[in-house]
Amino acid sequence: MLKLSVKNETSRLRAVILGTADQNGPTPDASEAYDPKSLEHILAGTYPLEAAMQHEMHSFLQVLERHNVSVYRPEIIPDLNQIFSRDIGFVVDDMLIKANILPDRAGEWQAIQHIVRQLAPAQLIVPPEEVHIEGGDVLVWNEFLFVGTYLGADYADLNTARTNMEGVHFLRELFPEKKVIAFDLIKSMIDARSNALHLDCCFQPVGTDKAIIFKGGFRNPDEYEYLKSLFGEENLFHITADEMYQMFSNVFSISEETVVTEERFDRLNRWLREQGFHVETIPYHEIGKQEGLLRCSTLPLYRD
Repeated sequence: MLKLSVKNETSRLRAVILGTADQNGPTPDASEAYDPKSLEHILAGTYPLEAAMQHEMHSFLQVLERHNVSVYRPEIIPDLNQIFSRDIGFVVDDMLIKANILPDRAGEWQAIQHIVRQLAPAQLIVPPEEVHIEGGDVLVWNEFLFVGTYLGADYADLNTARTNMEGVHFLRELFPEKKVIAFDLIKSMIDARSNALHLDCCFQPVGTDKAIIFKGGFRNPDEYEYLKSLFGEENLFHITADEMYQMFSNVFSISEETVVTEERFDRLNRWLREQGFHVETIPYHEIGKQEGLLRCSTLPLYRD
């Protein structure tokens, strides 16, 4: 049986599912874009090529293996984008919760069944159909579950609204001992600089007491103030709208001391090193053109 344990975002990583860019399929049509950043690059003719994405994911794999992490990969389904494994599920404590993702992406869940079958039946949680939830919106932080959502009346019209309040309520019932805190995020189908696709696109803890945050990602300023009070303003690295667009908050922690980031994130990488972190930098710019980055590409299974 496969053991699961995730109690926060930064404890020492032992096992993870890393997505794959192999046989990723052709550049999608504009009508097939799931988010405004992908749409922007499809229209501009700058959508990433498979070879470039394979190179970037291999760089990520090498870092994980160098740190003695057991890395699981999805089965290859031709012509299917399988890069962003965080979208399809997430682990809280010792349970894997299946995400209710966009219907067109159901094949991504089937591609990890060889891993899911290694779990004890009680460890797999499948939410009811009315519960919308994706892993990028759920951040585990000790006694807290931070959950991104969208409270706008146009929720049903936005592909970029991925987690609803039914999802928040579902997690509150599933984990009554945790403080499940919801955050109403800005959403846009046309402007990637005004779209926090998931909570980890505008906020993410690092280390034991620090976090990366974009104040403008929160529709309710009080929710930003809550996080500022919880972490302390001196422990926050504030990013700009352009840095959110570049996915500065979507880094990935291997441990409380080690963070994997994009090699172009000069300002963030300098700050992390000033705080005493070991920073592993890799190329991930091409994958970032799809409005997802390092955290989006991973589904942690076990952290110490």
